[in-house]
Amino acid sequence: MIPPGIISADGHVCEAANTYTDYIDPKFRDRAPHVATIEDGTEAFIVPGMRKPVALGFVDGAGFNAKERLIRAQQMKYSDVRTAAYIASDRLAYMDQDGLAAEIIYASVGMGICMHRDVEFKDACMKAYNRWLAEMCAQAPERVFGLAQTAVLDVDSAIADFQRAKDMGFVGMMMPGDPVHEDFDHADYDALWECAVELDMPVAFHILTSRAGSIDTKSRGHSYNNFLGIIRAVQDVVGMMVLGGVFERHPGLKMVVAESDVGWLPHYMYRMDHAAKINTMDGIVKGLSKLPSEYIKSNVWATFQDDITAYHQGELFDYHHLLWASDFPHTDSTWPRSRQLIAEQASHLSEVQHQAIFRDNTAKLFNLDAGNQSWRRETDPALAGV
Repeated sequence: MIPPGIISADGHVCEAANTYTDYIDPKFRDRAPHVATIEDGTEAFIVPGMRKPVALGFVDGAGFNAKERLIRAQQMKYSDVRTAAYIASDRLAYMDQDGLAAEIIYASVGMGICMHRDVEFKDACMKAYNRWLAEMCAQAPERVFGLAQTAVLDVDSAIADFQRAKDMGFVGMMMPGDPVHEDFDHADYDALWECAVELDMPVAFHILTSRAGSIDTKSRGHSYNNFLGIIRAVQDVVGMMVLGGVFERHPGLKMVVAESDVGWLPHYMYRMDHAAKINTMDGIVKGLSKLPSEYIKSNVWATFQDDITAYHQGELFDYHHLLWASDFPHTDSTWPRSRQLIAEQASHLSEVQHQAIFRDNTAKLFNLDAGNQSWRRETDPALAGV
């Protein structure tokens, strides 16, 4: 059973240096993603076929301020990556420091690989990652829970990936934002979604896993505008799944939008309903039986870390679908002050809401044995009076 404390719905690894070189199909070993020295003298993950290396400072930047991250990034070697980013047993001390009882783990290098155009290579990399991650999670099986990756080469192979992931002990599937064939609302994918329902495996769409939402996409004006726009691709996936009737045909399908925050969802739901109402006689889109927002309410969960608007949705978005996350060890992580941030932002919530958002929602969604213990430690001074 998971011990008392917060459950983070979105943590990451920095893949081990040998994740791909040692675990990939030998056919692809000569071009497996690997760590190498780049032009500026630092080390980074090189993924053949991808334009830019994966900067280690971005992947392992939690807890450093902007100046510290810049200095670190200018001299970063793989040996500087904290072992907690790729060794689960070492991660526990960092989790304890932040009050985390458990974490759901996503890929980091694997986010970029989601956008790789060589689908056979992408598939080999993801299978390698899954083999490595299963071993990593096994080091702390009551506290670290992984999401597998699938390239979705085709429906049959994706179904096999889901079954294999379930057998390996993974609790859900991290999806690529861009399918190989058609789009995910196409009827051809119905068998895959039915498989996900039967296995009770949530499907997760994380930011930076679609080419349209890449961090390298050129933005208008200031470069920070790119950061503000990366959730757009996730919104597109939500709209496609809802309006394409996926949840109508598969009401038991559970979808997670990860690290895209929450504040936009109520307006997005209202906007979808508005579009439906002005273009149909009764607001019911062809192929659906209810307003678009109803499918988001029932089938979509959202992770967030530092998003104060998430706590002020009232009746606009069901708090049972809010999944708090720390994003460790990425630069956007709230570690090591997650509990302080929660105390500052969520003090107005009831204990029932706290219990749900910071523990029970994630445990229930991913079928984790979390018991009925409180999400907070009563002796924790950072949360006293919350």
